[in-house]
Amino acid sequence: MTALLDSIKTNRFGVFGRAGMDMYADPIGVKSEHADTFKADLGGSSANICAGLCKLGSWSTLVTSVSDDAIGRFCVNRLNHYGVDTDNIRIVGGEHRISLAVYESVLEDFQNVIYRNGAVDFQVTEEDMDKVDYATFGALITAGTVFASEPSRSATFRAFENARKAGIPIIFDIDYRPYSWPSPQVAADVLSRAGEESDMIVGNDEEFGFMAGGIEKGLDKARELAQKPGRLVIYKMGQEGALTLFEGEEIRTGIYPVTAIKPNGAGDSFMAGLLASLANGFSLKEAVLRGSACASMVVSQPGCAPAMPTVPQLDAFIADHPGPTEA
Repeated sequence: MTALLDSIKTNRFGVFGRAGMDMYADPIGVKSEHADTFKADLGGSSANICAGLCKLGSWSTLVTSVSDDAIGRFCVNRLNHYGVDTDNIRIVGGEHRISLAVYESVLEDFQNVIYRNGAVDFQVTEEDMDKVDYATFGALITAGTVFASEPSRSATFRAFENARKAGIPIIFDIDYRPYSWPSPQVAADVLSRAGEESDMIVGNDEEFGFMAGGIEKGLDKARELAQKPGRLVIYKMGQEGALTLFEGEEIRTGIYPVTAIKPNGAGDSFMAGLLASLANGFSLKEAVLRGSACASMVVSQPGCAPAMPTVPQLDAFIADHPGPTEA
């Protein structure tokens, strides 16, 4: 057993990144511009991962900043609703605002309108990171969005330093969102640095390709990163499943086909399902498949955090499903 997997087995995770509000058109099939009603819940990639972990029986704390307004308080309340520890959230006044995503449960011409003006989650500081008690969790998780702007970028690299000093592994979800970055070149440079400093890297073929300078180079990039002893790399390929690279072994896994109603939330649910399953003693291949099942469940239901499964729901889905596709 490696140090990375041993740390994951503590089943306690510090998640760094943004929380936000999701508003999604109701009912299923209605385009946002034609909706009379929207439902609201927790959103934001890191907050979704936290909620997904807690619903699967893990412990998670979110390290971020939220706006000192009704929407910021709404997000903190929803985090508490899902059982997420909120002791590491700083309230920020002024004109900074929490993220808002407005989307629909429609696959054709899917629209997800993101409001990120004056994003408050970019306001986390190195001082914030030094206040975190890293001994309370066994692994640090971050999504790539935190690196898109300052002071969050430097603050998160500071968290990496603090985690290494505490002997805590770093789990990096590339999660490249072009709209958050000043330029593709800055993004490629910074995300590549984050990957080099991480112990586990999860991304899709386009994200690894972006880091490598071309989608055709993505798999080679993933294999190069996986050469570091003890580092785990998961290369996701959409409908083609995933390739898990670890200790010289390559494990191919398929997906659980479903009738999807939206594309978003899959990556966050995959990460939560993967880590919670590893923490509960499943093999690496089984954990990847359970993460894939979580992703399928989320894209087949409205919302993100509310669509994340519990353990009984996940077990029932896997038991009832004819099985993953052949990799």
